[in-house]
Amino acid sequence: MVQRYELTDAQWVRIEGLLLGKPGDPGRSGADNRLFVNAVLWVLRSGAHWRDLPARYGKWKSVHKRFTRWAKAGVWERVFDALTADRDNEYLMLDSTIVRAHQQAATGKGGAGIRLWGVPEAD
Repeated sequence: MVQRYELTDAQWVRIEGLLLGKPGDPGRSGADNRLFVNAVLWVLRSGAHWRDLPARYGKWKSVHKRFTRWAKAGVWERVFDALTADRDNEYLMLDSTIVRAHQQAATGKGGAGIRLWGVPEAD
């Protein structure tokens, strides 16, 4: 059974060959790449801190170090490039660095004041 934020079997098959640590790769093989990728997805999708990673994924510091090494090696970039090249991809990702507000929206002058939650608006 797939738990929350984890990859399905079909999703795993699509990215498995793009990851480091496969049998036959030079260097050390990954103990369980799928568990590691699921751990990363759990952190990124939940918005939690690395320290809050559930114990079933292993030590949070080890997962974070491996995540950082893969980022420097360009592994995540390869995975994203392969997934975004597929026109039938069911997810759409936006890089927020390319989303721009209109120049007049940048200053925020003259906007409404801060409204407290649960306080009714004045008529």
